[in-house]
Amino acid sequence: MNSPLKVAVLGCGSVGSQVVRLLGEQADDLAARVGARVELAGVAVRRLDATREVDVPEGLLTTDAAALVARPDIDLVIEVIGGIEPARSLILSALENGASVVTANKALLAEDGATLFEAAEKAGRDLYYEAAVAGAIPIVRPLRESLAGDKVTRVLGIVNGTTNFILDKMETTGAGFADALEEAQSLGYAEADPTADVEGFDAAAKAAILASLAFHTRVTAADVHREGIADVSAADVRSAREMGSVVKLLAIAELLPGAEGEEPAVSVRVHPAMIPRSHPLASVRGAYNAVFVESEAAGQLMFYGPGAGGAPTASAVLGDLVTVARNHRQGTRGVGESAYADRALLPMGETLTRYHVAIDVDDRAGVLAAVALAFAEHGVSIQTVRQEGRGNDAQLVVVSHEATDAALAATVEQLRDMDIVREVTSVMRVEGTEE
Repeated sequence: MNSPLKVAVLGCGSVGSQVVRLLGEQADDLAARVGARVELAGVAVRRLDATREVDVPEGLLTTDAAALVARPDIDLVIEVIGGIEPARSLILSALENGASVVTANKALLAEDGATLFEAAEKAGRDLYYEAAVAGAIPIVRPLRESLAGDKVTRVLGIVNGTTNFILDKMETTGAGFADALEEAQSLGYAEADPTADVEGFDAAAKAAILASLAFHTRVTAADVHREGIADVSAADVRSAREMGSVVKLLAIAELLPGAEGEEPAVSVRVHPAMIPRSHPLASVRGAYNAVFVESEAAGQLMFYGPGAGGAPTASAVLGDLVTVARNHRQGTRGVGESAYADRALLPMGETLTRYHVAIDVDDRAGVLAAVALAFAEHGVSIQTVRQEGRGNDAQLVVVSHEATDAALAATVEQLRDMDIVREVTSVMRVEGTEE
């Protein structure tokens, strides 16, 4: 057996504590897989006296993370503290001092991944991050390695368990958003401040990472069109049910044809959408995640499983650890960043999509024709339209054919200004094959 490899863990919260536990419990198996023992050399925490899920061996806890990653005997660093700083500085220091890095930090990768990848390249070390997207689900490695010889055209995913739990509750119980969120918080699926989840920030960071991998183009969270689920109503969910669909918060990354003579462009967005019950993602329940990948040669692939939680995420971390440990022992590196394509990023307004629009209207002759004209004036074709209720309860529900998002948004704005329209009560995008 070769000399032991020493590992520093940054953070000992729900994920970090499980990483520490697995490093101890699976030490012999990890040694067999790596070809050398992997020894825990230190665990950086904010407070030494905090209550933890696992017992850290005596003498390994430290509040000086900077000194830990700079130690010359550290071979591998696992970063699970999250956030931008000090995580970025610590990862850069670890790489500069010769350690390979495994991170679960989606926010940092989505904001400034380029700096980290360049530092890893310069240092000749690995930067792996399977746990940054969809917890235990292996999706980073398939996109980065397994599909490296294929052309990925679309990635469509449910990548936030909190929002999926909320929308699933609204679908199965008829609850409103506020009640479903309260239940998610009581069960520990949602934080006391759920903004990152329900406003789509978490999903947008993951969408940026997936798009970067799929299309070999640097995409940051700021490039992702983002909408959350706070405005999704029980009526929206009922309306989706009536058209044989469910509402999901989707992360969508697409490679779309460019204008004549131009290269294909990348579109990346996160928003709630209605999808047909026949779509594989429609059956993803509770706090689970799933990612649906479409490519030219492989066709359609789906990756499904627990998208969060200490132990599932730690599983992904340890998978990366085994790979980078093998590489470190053999003096090699794995796959680095691939951004050679450097494709243009398509604005949301130019992205093709479909709308479901519910409109409270006056119940009189000519209303339907006037609404249809508003769609036509913006070049938007109507797929289906139905009227619900009579008199003061009259409502039109319109589903469009595919059009640019800008044209659809302009149509909705014109509807809101029409005398015959009392209120546009719901606007939601529709994904999936048109009937």
